[in-house]
Amino acid sequence: MATFKEFRNNVKPNWCPGCGDFSVQAAIQRAAANVGLEPEQLAVISGIGCSGRISGYINAYGLHGIHGRALPIAQGVKLANRDLTVVASGGDGDGFAIGMGHTVHAIRRNINMTYIVMDNQIYGLTKGQTSPRSSEGFKTKSTPEGAIETTLSPLEIALSAGATFVAQSFSSDLKQLTSLIEQGIQHEGFSLINVFSPCVTFNKVNTYDWFKENIVNLETVPDYDPSNRVMAMTKLMETNSMITGLIYQNKTKKSYENLVSGFREEPLVSQNLSLTESEFDKLVAEFR
Repeated sequence: MATFKEFRNNVKPNWCPGCGDFSVQAAIQRAAANVGLEPEQLAVISGIGCSGRISGYINAYGLHGIHGRALPIAQGVKLANRDLTVVASGGDGDGFAIGMGHTVHAIRRNINMTYIVMDNQIYGLTKGQTSPRSSEGFKTKSTPEGAIETTLSPLEIALSAGATFVAQSFSSDLKQLTSLIEQGIQHEGFSLINVFSPCVTFNKVNTYDWFKENIVNLETVPDYDPSNRVMAMTKLMETNSMITGLIYQNKTKKSYENLVSGFREEPLVSQNLSLTESEFDKLVAEFR
């Protein structure tokens, strides 16, 4: 069984010192080892942004996609080889702006994979502009007088779209984050894990100290039931989505792969896709 160190490679991350994404990378590597994966059993698919670089920093199959398109690629990978554990990753701009349409439909489709969003409430790679997660009044280069748009609540949207696994963590809480990624990987269906991952260079508002003062850990909430969808939505609304832990999980809904008629257990990449001459003629005859 692979160890945490075996999911490391020789590529040194070029994130800013103190960036929360370092912890997310470590949590993915630890979680992969803890659930018993080998590097060749894991595929990490990322989008564009500072967080998008993560696919090149983990010793596993990796693909650095285009902006907002990590999920279509990741879903294709999973359907082609259902034996792979597929983790998609990106930032709040990548997943909740240009990629939001893909995010909503991936959630409702419920393919068996995990999506980790590194949420820093700003566009970091392009040097500090507002993202869909920026608070109203947030001042950046693109909003010098303060953002006037309503802050997006992606976890509320996820529950509304029929998500079967919704969790949120903070990059400083490596133990909780690792545990949630493990649970997401083991969940049968689509797992969305939003991670508060502070940008130390361009976001001087949503800092580590700010998150520590405002986060409510669900482990401290008496009688919280993550199988109760109404309770999950209520708690998100009550706390302005500033909660961490397992927010909601539906263990009864089948994944997309298990609902598709005729979808084989044997991965597509292992199947013999060659056609005999008679099979080819039969297919062509359908179009005559």
